Amino acid sequence: MLRRSLLLALTAVTLFASQAHAQGQTGSPAQKLASPYRISRGDRVSVSVLGESDLKVAGARVEPVGTINLVLIKEVRLAGLTIPEAEAAVAKAYQDGKFLRSPRVNITVDEYTPRTVIVSGKVNIQGRQDLPPNAEFTIKDLIFKAGGFTDTARSSAVKVTRTLPDGTQQFFILDVESGIKGRTNANTKDANFVLEPDDMVYVPEKII
Repeated sequence: MLRRSLLLALTAVTLFASQAHAQGQTGSPAQKLASPYRISRGDRVSVSVLGESDLKVAGARVEPVGTINLVLIKEVRLAGLTIPEAEAAVAKAYQDGKFLRSPRVNITVDEYTPRTVIVSGKVNIQGRQDLPPNAEFTIKDLIFKAGGFTDTARSSAVKVTRTLPDGTQQFFILDVESGIKGRTNANTKDANFVLEPDDMVYVPEKII
């Protein structure tokens, strides 16, 4: 009898631990880890190479085109890259130029530029909106912050224009309305589309 009671107690503890682990794996939106920071145009960054003091650049401003000027290799595009990606890009540039064989690059952000997106068209508050630092900000969040859609908004075809690190543009057409209204056939991925700095969001007018 005692052995059976102990077995039942052990089973209950194991089941509780499994459920707690599953809940911890799923988590709530507020518990999601922040996205890694991506270098933005206007940031000031310092770049150093281990053992190469002559190559150090301090407080370089990331240009509007997304690049910085470095010793020997000149322009390197950093906008849109995470810190590890940017370090790898600089190291590759020194290797490709045959200046260094195996450079160990370190990049720090000394000054963060305001991270913003621009929303225009049929929303109640047009203009620039700030993005929170080191956290995801979805297009649904943006629409709420912009006071919502107007009555004439074609909210099932919201256009996002994004400039990629190589300077090319990428376009997205998103059905935000269905996700916000919680329709059964809603494409929740559209409403939860994560915005990036300098994205331009346009809400068109309904076609009557």
